[in-house]
Amino acid sequence: MKIIVAITGASGIAYSLSFLKAAEKHGIEVFLIITDSAKKVANHEIGGISELTKLANRVYHPDELSAEISSGSYPIDGMVIIPASMKTVAALANGFADNLVTRAADVQLKERRTLIVVPRETPLHAVHLENMAKLSNLGAIILPAMPGFYHMPKTIDDLLDFISGKIMDQLKVDNKLFTRWGSA
Repeated sequence: MKIIVAITGASGIAYSLSFLKAAEKHGIEVFLIITDSAKKVANHEIGGISELTKLANRVYHPDELSAEISSGSYPIDGMVIIPASMKTVAALANGFADNLVTRAADVQLKERRTLIVVPRETPLHAVHLENMAKLSNLGAIILPAMPGFYHMPKTIDDLLDFISGKIMDQLKVDNKLFTRWGSA
């Protein structure tokens, strides 16, 4: 499986790291895009991007609009934007593809491929909700970073893995990243 993972400038880089670790564990080939804003957040939250980039097969700068992943003819199984800033959500909802993140995501939508958007913002106002509804209507999967607690998490990693497991479920990747309801 080959997927694009985009990390944008919202807080929640730990979710990105958890998902990239899970992708590596499950043998998923990752094409990674990290925005400049995400780099700043990563510096603050996890001390930089080196741990993220080590988990990718290929890393792109957001200005690389000629990258193969910006074309619908390049075979990709899906894309995850984790975390997705409200700026990125707004751009996608309104067809504004001005960088590799939004162009690659736009390609996923037009090709009817899996696009998973993991927004990380709270509280949300009406425009945020409308933009997410637009994306959902276009075929994107909106998977907010809202971990469950029925699996009795004991660590922050348990909470992060819950979201990574839910993303893997949407990608149809069998995983045991969290204890499922009724199986404890």
